[in-house]
Amino acid sequence: MYDVVALGELLIDFTPAGFSDNGHTLFEMNPGGAPANVLSAVTKLGGNGAFIGKVGSDQFGYFLNEVLKKNKINTDGLKFTKKANTTLAFVHLNYKGDRSFTFYRNPGADTMLEEEDIKLDLIENGKIFHFGSLSMTDEPSKSATLKAIEYAKQNKKIISYDPNLRLHLWKNEIIAKKRMILGLQYADIVKLSEEELQFLTEESNLEYGSKMLLDMGIKLVLVTLGANGCYYRHILSSGHVPAYHVNVVDTTGAGDAFLGAILYNISNLDYNLEKIKTLEIRKIIDFANAAGGLCTTKRGAIPAMPTLEEVKYCVDNCSKNS
Repeated sequence: MYDVVALGELLIDFTPAGFSDNGHTLFEMNPGGAPANVLSAVTKLGGNGAFIGKVGSDQFGYFLNEVLKKNKINTDGLKFTKKANTTLAFVHLNYKGDRSFTFYRNPGADTMLEEEDIKLDLIENGKIFHFGSLSMTDEPSKSATLKAIEYAKQNKKIISYDPNLRLHLWKNEIIAKKRMILGLQYADIVKLSEEELQFLTEESNLEYGSKMLLDMGIKLVLVTLGANGCYYRHILSSGHVPAYHVNVVDTTGAGDAFLGAILYNISNLDYNLEKIKTLEIRKIIDFANAAGGLCTTKRGAIPAMPTLEEVKYCVDNCSKNS
């Protein structure tokens, strides 16, 4: 049984890594892709997971396959294609370590995932099924994603969703919003930023916006606030959990580390998601805040995922932002 089965993009993040003798930016090749990042966070904490997706039959795709294996992620669901190259993303960091992206995905191999590529037995043997919106930007991956989600729903799996707003990867804003909202209609757990909450609900107030999502049938809404921590809304409670103070180097993957830590803990519960009491959910989010914070102290996403011991140490010893 897998704690988490994730479907979606697996790609290369080229992360800034200093300067050449000529003063030009050097980029380091790091494995990335939000669903794969989430899985890596789960396995680094001691859980187990399986990945469903597609990469190119190129040096980048073979590298990513090995990375997943090294991170103890089942790769039976990872397919290779010669129809498109592995997707590449160049990460740009500002002076605070906050990142923006330039994608090379026209098309990318991740968008070539087909319905027949989906290994349904992986989903059947998972406790939680996780996906993001970016696998719904193009066909055939959109139809493949919906097939997987519907199968997970039919088999009563907990469904986790990351809207992951990247407007430049969509044909237009209208299509982006429509398909991102479609993902919400399947989800039990949603992790999103303030910007994503406002985009999807047209509501900037965290309390009102999160309630709109809960009214759609979502059981746990997690709004990440960067250095300000997390606002959550659950069927039984809502509130704010502060972040830990860390020395930020690169924020790439921080939200995925946070969500991976959430899913790791929820997969270990022996009762339904709806029944999590206030003290327990705040404890889970506090743990996830530590995981997300620690991820920002290193470059890259998957390489920066913290261990269980590191997260526990931070919870016990790191100071919190006010």
